[in-house]
Amino acid sequence: MQKNIVLAEGAGFCFGVKRAIDIAFDVAQKHKDGVFTLGPIIHNPQVVERLKDLGVYPVDEISQKTIKTLIIRAHGIPKEKFNELKQLDCEIIDATCPFVKKAQNLAEKLASEGYQVLIIGDREHPEVKGIFSYAGEKAIVINHADNELKESKKIPILNKKIGIIQQTTQPMSKVKEIMNKIINSLNEFEEIRIFNTLCNFTSRRLEATEKVAKEVDVMIVVGGKNSANTTQLANLCRKIGVKTYHIEDAQEIDKKWVNSAKKIGVTAGASTPQWIIDEVIDKIKKFTN
Repeated sequence: MQKNIVLAEGAGFCFGVKRAIDIAFDVAQKHKDGVFTLGPIIHNPQVVERLKDLGVYPVDEISQKTIKTLIIRAHGIPKEKFNELKQLDCEIIDATCPFVKKAQNLAEKLASEGYQVLIIGDREHPEVKGIFSYAGEKAIVINHADNELKESKKIPILNKKIGIIQQTTQPMSKVKEIMNKIINSLNEFEEIRIFNTLCNFTSRRLEATEKVAKEVDVMIVVGGKNSANTTQLANLCRKIGVKTYHIEDAQEIDKKWVNSAKKIGVTAGASTPQWIIDEVIDKIKKFTN
C-alpha cells in the first residue's frame, strides 16, 4: 500500500551552505590541484567526499601542505586564524556564510564601542568560536544549559553595558528564554543592546519541521551526525513525541521503521544536499509500495 510521505518545507541546503558549496565546486573546476578547505566545508560527509573526488580536500593544519588555494568554510574561522592565513603565499577564498559574517562584524563593533558581548549559542561549535574571537576579551558565551541560567543566579557579566548576539542556528524560543533570564537576572545593567543574528532559513525550517512532526507517525531526519542544526531538528521531533530517526543517507533506513506508519515525515538539515533527500524518499517509497 502506498504511504503518505510529507517533506518539510525548506529541508536541505540553506542559503549560506549552498553558497559555500557553489564556491567550492566552482574553484574545483578552475583549479586542478592544491585546493583545500580549512576543516570540512560543511557538516556533511557525503558532500565532503564528492569534493575530494574533484580534488578539494579538508585540512585541519596547513603547515605541511602544498596549498595553492584555501577555502574558508561556511561556519567561518577565528579572527587570529584568518590573519595568520593572510600571511600564506596562496589564494584565500572566504566562503563564510553572510549571516555568520554579520554576527562577527557586530561582535567586533560592539566590543570596540565598550560593550561586553554576550553570545547565545554552543561554545564548542566552530561558528561560535569564530564569532567569539571578534568579540573582545570580556566576551562570554551563554547556553540555556548553564547553571547560572538554570538557577536564576547573578550571571558573571562584568560590564553594565552589554550587547547580545546569537549563533545563527539557535532556535528563537531558546534565545527568547535566555534573554528573558538575562534581563530579569540580579545584574544591574545600564544598557542592553540586542541584535538578531539568527538565520531566517533555520527558523523557517524548524517551524516547518514542527508542523510536519505533529501530523505524521514517524519522522526521518536526514543530515550529518556531527551537524548541530540536524541534531536540533531530530531533538525537536522527539520532544513533540513522534518516533524519530536521524540518518545520514538512505542506506541507514530500516524497513521496520516505516512498515506500520500511515504517514511518514521527512526533513533535512542545512548541510544536506537534495540528491540525498531524494534517495531517502525513493528508499521509503520502495519499502512502502
